[in-house]
Amino acid sequence: MNKILRNINNNNIFNRYDGLNKSYLNINFYCTTTTNNNNNNNNSSGKTKLKIDYTKLIAEDGNISKSITEKIGKNLHCKRDHPLNIIKKKIQYHFQSKLSSEEHKFQFFDSFEPKVSVKENFDELLFPVDHIGRSPNDTYYFNREQLLRTHTSAHQSQLLRKQEKAFLVTGDVYRRDTIDAVHYPVFHQMEGVKVFKDKVNLAIDGKAFDENIDYYEDSNYKQLQSVKDVEKDLKQSLESMIRAVIGQDLQVRWIDAYFPFTSPSYEMEIYFQGQWLEVLGCGVVHPSIMNNCSLSNDRAWAFGIGLERLAMILFNIPDIRLFWTEDNRFHNQFKGVDKSITTTTTTTTTTSSSPSTLSDIDIKGVQFQQFSKYPSCFKDVSFWLEDEENFHENKFYEFVRESCGDLVERVDLVDNFTNKKLNKTSHCYRIYYRSMDRNLTNEEIDILQFNLREKLENHLSVKLR
Repeated sequence: MNKILRNINNNNIFNRYDGLNKSYLNINFYCTTTTNNNNNNNNSSGKTKLKIDYTKLIAEDGNISKSITEKIGKNLHCKRDHPLNIIKKKIQYHFQSKLSSEEHKFQFFDSFEPKVSVKENFDELLFPVDHIGRSPNDTYYFNREQLLRTHTSAHQSQLLRKQEKAFLVTGDVYRRDTIDAVHYPVFHQMEGVKVFKDKVNLAIDGKAFDENIDYYEDSNYKQLQSVKDVEKDLKQSLESMIRAVIGQDLQVRWIDAYFPFTSPSYEMEIYFQGQWLEVLGCGVVHPSIMNNCSLSNDRAWAFGIGLERLAMILFNIPDIRLFWTEDNRFHNQFKGVDKSITTTTTTTTTTSSSPSTLSDIDIKGVQFQQFSKYPSCFKDVSFWLEDEENFHENKFYEFVRESCGDLVERVDLVDNFTNKKLNKTSHCYRIYYRSMDRNLTNEEIDILQFNLREKLENHLSVKLR
């Protein structure tokens, strides 16, 4: 991934997504690599998968830094005139006005707290116990039982058990990640679910749920008419939504995918500015989830989409840090785009938001105009890994964010080698500093870099070179 980042053309926002799109929605976060577990131990060609109990790696007091804690409760998706709020409302309007019916009236949930249980975020969504997404290198934990949600799907089972049949959940989600123009440890996601009551035809489908069936692989299950019907409705709904948001002439294609909580699963790609870009993941909700929510006779579809992703594409916003700026030169460019007068029902974490006057928002011609032309400045830091087994790049990125804040524009691994005589590995990272609203002086950057180096050895078990 870092190799891709180093080859990015920084003058073209759309090029930044080429090859990065899956990581921006963090679809790789959900994917596991299957291995050939051959029962014959003498078969040297078979690869065995090392199972890791990630709960043992979670510190008792968690791993959430101050800079992340400060973001909790900001709720950018709820701030009127914020570009994320504009995108959210545009999608909600389409589901309310075009995709709702007497049976399926979409409800909106925007106020769920991001602190959830491991059970809600992983277990109930069928994440294997050794899934990399559970690693504290990828996820922010309060303790071994509670975490900051990594996706708004964490509320899916809760709402299904409450018999909600059509809903959108929007909120801030948290994942430890690289530092560059399109990644940030906090971003915003919308989850959508639609339930089809009594869709399972017992005469044709057989058992409503069979724990002996591998629903990820079973072709008979995927060819059931009930599954095909839900899949068709899913694709038609999402195609109409994305065209309503971006443009009716938009080309769309579907790619087979894998997610723990859906089967079959798909990624949607759109042809935009001469490139195919992945914009969302979706699928038919896994029968195990439906069964666990006492809905084994029903089928459902679900999707997840990143709001920053769409906003950066549509408004040509070049840096994800801008969503968090308080600079009016940014926010004034979106002020007044939403001309609706919205009356919203008071929300809690368990009630839905139902805007009574939700209307379409015209975003044609709304393009972000850059106001910062300040140059970036980079500094390198090199160190030996004293504990290579427990070192992870995300730990270093997190340390940089905590030490230097949002003045860091990008961090690249520019050199990585092993000294065979010393039996040690060395990393060299290039840290790019750039403010979006003022010019940084060399003296200011030198102080930041000095303080970072001073703390680095004790924080990460490395030895500066």
